[in-house]
Amino acid sequence: MSIKSFLIGQPIETIREKHERLSKKVGLAVFSSDPLSSVAYGTEEIMFALMVGGAALLSYTVPIAIAIVILVAIVAISYFQTVHAYSSGGGAYIVAKDNLGVLPGLVAGAALLIDYVLTVTVSVAAGIAAVTSAFPATRDYTVTMCIASILFITIINLRGVRESGKVFSSPVYIFIGSLLLLIAASLTKSFSLPRIQYHEVAGTAASIFPVFIILKAFASGCATLTGIEAISNGVRAFKAPEAKNAGITLVWMAVTLAILTIGIAYFANYYGILPNPNETVVSQLARAVFSKGIIYYTIQFATMLVLILAANTSFADFPRLSSIMADDRYLPRQLSNRGDKLVFSNGILILSFLSSLLVILFRGDTHSLIPLYAVGVFTAFTLSQVGMVRHWLKGKGKGWLKSAVINGIGGVTTGIVLVVIAVEKFTHGAWIVLIAIPVLVYLTRKVHQHYLSAAEQLSLEKCITGEKEYRHHSVIIPISGIQQAVVNAVKYAKALSDDVSAVYVCLDPIETARIKQKWDRHCMGVKLIILESPYRSITQPLIEYIDEVQNVYKDSVITVVLPEFVPSRWWHHLLHNQTALFIKGLLLFKKGVVSTSVPFHLRQ
Repeated sequence: MSIKSFLIGQPIETIREKHERLSKKVGLAVFSSDPLSSVAYGTEEIMFALMVGGAALLSYTVPIAIAIVILVAIVAISYFQTVHAYSSGGGAYIVAKDNLGVLPGLVAGAALLIDYVLTVTVSVAAGIAAVTSAFPATRDYTVTMCIASILFITIINLRGVRESGKVFSSPVYIFIGSLLLLIAASLTKSFSLPRIQYHEVAGTAASIFPVFIILKAFASGCATLTGIEAISNGVRAFKAPEAKNAGITLVWMAVTLAILTIGIAYFANYYGILPNPNETVVSQLARAVFSKGIIYYTIQFATMLVLILAANTSFADFPRLSSIMADDRYLPRQLSNRGDKLVFSNGILILSFLSSLLVILFRGDTHSLIPLYAVGVFTAFTLSQVGMVRHWLKGKGKGWLKSAVINGIGGVTTGIVLVVIAVEKFTHGAWIVLIAIPVLVYLTRKVHQHYLSAAEQLSLEKCITGEKEYRHHSVIIPISGIQQAVVNAVKYAKALSDDVSAVYVCLDPIETARIKQKWDRHCMGVKLIILESPYRSITQPLIEYIDEVQNVYKDSVITVVLPEFVPSRWWHHLLHNQTALFIKGLLLFKKGVVSTSVPFHLRQ
C-alpha cells in the first residue's frame, strides 16, 4: 500500500468527483492530444504513399491535406451535434446502440476499443521516432523507450483525471505553439527562397494509374482524424455545463488541427521535403528552416512529448467507454469500478498491457502500425453519423431536418472513406482489424449472455420455496501434521458440527505413524482418517473421500476446514507451499461443499 500511495497518491472521496472535472483549456489537452499530434506523422504518411508512384506525385500532398481538413470539418460538425444530443457521453457506441440496435452499437464500441489500443501504440512509437530522428544512436532502444513511456502515462492517469490534465496540458500547448512558430517561420523564409520543384523519380509503381496511389495516400493521411470522437465519449469529464464546454473544445480542436495540417503539408511541399524512414518530415522541415539550433531541438522535443502524451486521449477514453459497456453488461463488470483516484483503474491497466504488447510485436515501428490505425475509427464515425440521422428522424424536434442532413453528409462521407481505407490498406494489415472487430463483438455478446444467465439463476423470483433443508452437516479437516494451526481448526470445526473428521494423506508410512501417535494425545475426540496415495497426490485422495461422504449423506452439506498459518511478511509466503489455496480452488467447483480457512497468524 505504501508503494501504491507513493505512485498514485492518496485516495479521493466520491463526493469530490465534480471538483476533479476538466476545464475547456485542460480538456483540449487531454482529449485532443491524439488528433493534434497526428499532424506530426499525417503528412509523412501521405508522402510515403505518394512516393510509390515517383517524386512528382508529391505535388498532390497539399490537395490531399485539404481534402482531409474538409473531412475533419464534416466529422467535427457531426460530433458537435452528438455531444449536445447525448451529453451523458458514450459517443458512437451509445448513439449506434440506441438508434440502430445492439449489434451496430457493439461494432462501434469494439472498433473504438481496438482503435484506442492502436492509438497508444502508434502515438508512443511516433514520439520515440522523433527522438531517434534527432539522436540516431538511440534507435536500438526504441522498444524499451516505448514501454517506459507507456508505463509513465499509465501511472500519471492512475493519479486521477485532474492531475493527468495538469501534467499533460503544458506539452500540448508547447507543441501547438512550436508548430505555429515553424509554420510562421516557414512562411517568412519562403519570401526569400523560391519554391523547390520535385523532379520525377521513378517509383516501384510508376506505371500504376496515379488515382490509386492518390487514394492510398488519402487513406494513409486519414490517420489524422483518429481521436476526434474522444470528446463525445468523455462529455461527463468536463465541468458544467458539460455539453457546452465539450462542444466548444471540439471546435477549438478542429480549427487548430486544420491550421497545423495544411501548414505542415504546404511548407513540406514548398521546401521539397522527401519522406525519409530515418528522419521525420517535421524534423526535416524544422532543420531546413532553423538549422540544428535550439529552436529545432525544441520542436523535436515538443513533438516527442506530444506524440507520447497523445496516448493520453486513449487513456482518457478507453476506460470510460469500457465502463459504459460494462454497465450494459457487455464487458467484465470490474471495468465499471472506479479506483482510489476516481478513475477507471482496471481499464487503464488493461489498455497499458495491450498497447505494450503491440509495441513488442511490431518493434515500435510506426509505419507497420499505421495501416491498422484508421479502419476502426472510421467504422465508429460511420455508425455514429447514421445513428444520429435515425435519432433526428425519430425525434423530429426543432431544426431536425438540418441536423439530419449534416449527419447524413457525415455518414456518407465517412462511409466512403472507410471503404477506401479498408480496400487500400487491406493487404498492409487492415485485415487484422477487420477480423478483430467481429471477434471482439462475439466476445462481448458471450459476456452479456453469461451475465443474463447468471442474473436469471440468482434471481429471487426463481427461488423455490419449501426446498429441502440440509439434514446433515459433515466437517472435514485436511491436515499435513499436528501444530497449533491444526488445533485451532479442530476447535472451530467442533463448533460447527458433531460429525468432524480429520484427514491425512499418507506419503511416508514412518511419518504417518508419528502423526497417529501425536493425534491420539491431541485429537480432542476427533477421528483421524488415513488416506493412501500410491501416486503421491495430496488432492486426489481428498476429493475421493469427500465424494464418499456425499454418497453416504445424500441431503447433506460438507464443510472443509483448512488450517492455515499466515506469515507476517509478504515474502515469507514464498517459502511455504500453497496447498490450502489449491484445495480451495478445486472445491469451489464441487456442489454441496463449502471450504473455509482458519488462519493462525505468525509473529515476526
